Amino acid sequence: MVVEPTIACVVPCHNEEAAVGKVVRDLRAALPEADIYVYDNASTDRTVEIAREAGAIVRTEPRKGKGNVVRRAFADVDADALLLIDGDDTYDASRARDLVDLLFEGPYDQVVGARRVTVDGAYRTGHAAGNKLLTGAVRSLFGNDVTDMLSGYRVFSRRFVKSFPALAREFETETEMTIHALHLRLPTAEVVVDYRVRPAGGESKLRTYRDGWRILRVILDLARRERPSLVHTLVAGVLALVSVVLGIPVVTEFVRTGSVPRLPTAVLAAAIMTIAALVLLVGYILESLTHMRQEQSRLVHLAYPAPVRSPRYTAHGAGTGPVPVRKPLGGP
Repeated sequence: MVVEPTIACVVPCHNEEAAVGKVVRDLRAALPEADIYVYDNASTDRTVEIAREAGAIVRTEPRKGKGNVVRRAFADVDADALLLIDGDDTYDASRARDLVDLLFEGPYDQVVGARRVTVDGAYRTGHAAGNKLLTGAVRSLFGNDVTDMLSGYRVFSRRFVKSFPALAREFETETEMTIHALHLRLPTAEVVVDYRVRPAGGESKLRTYRDGWRILRVILDLARRERPSLVHTLVAGVLALVSVVLGIPVVTEFVRTGSVPRLPTAVLAAAIMTIAALVLLVGYILESLTHMRQEQSRLVHLAYPAPVRSPRYTAHGAGTGPVPVRKPLGGP
């Protein structure tokens, strides 16, 4: 007996009455066998009513923030492939089949819908610049060829979902997903998808500077937690340099005269160098703990099988069109 893989779509929504109905209908047309969950995130409009009318399963997450929705959905929804898409109709939901098919073909643990702007004004200049800056920071710290770190259009395997801690609260959740995949070296691919203007009546919840600063703080915090030896080595290096700058005149004077006339400076330089050594030591200890935590996450990941496609997904003509980019971004 062939057991077909289960597919679930999760649509986080906050006041998306203008678009959520179309998103649900497009997902239903692309993936008729999927369960579509609309997670209402403290909406004050008719989002819930419209989502139900369109045929979605509506659930509620009262704590505001996309990260809170993802955390709840990843805990509650169980599927072989879980598709995440925003409810504002800026992503082409009709391409959902292509992303899901690629996940099973890999098999991959994550397929990212890399955004391609098709209409002027769909992607604000500040958002585009911030995305490039933050993506570059992640590539420098964690490596790999990530082209659209902040895309909200993704498909995950069950083992990705169940090994992902989902600690973020708001829009920084995409950054957390990207770094989780990079650090565990999970097989990932990208598919180019169209990105368009919000429908009339829709309002972006993303604030360029506020959320950009929040995402940057998340990257720095993740660097501290995921690359502690690097961060602590840099801090220890700065402290050691200060100590050397303060100590060289004292040592020079001692060599020349045999006395230490600036004893407070000598004590300060020695104390700073001691602190630098302690910071470096703590960094290596934290690196060992991080390695142990990664091993545990990897074991959780391996406890679930790789996504396997059934004959339904091998039928000729599956999907809604050609996939412009099927680019693997790394693997174990």
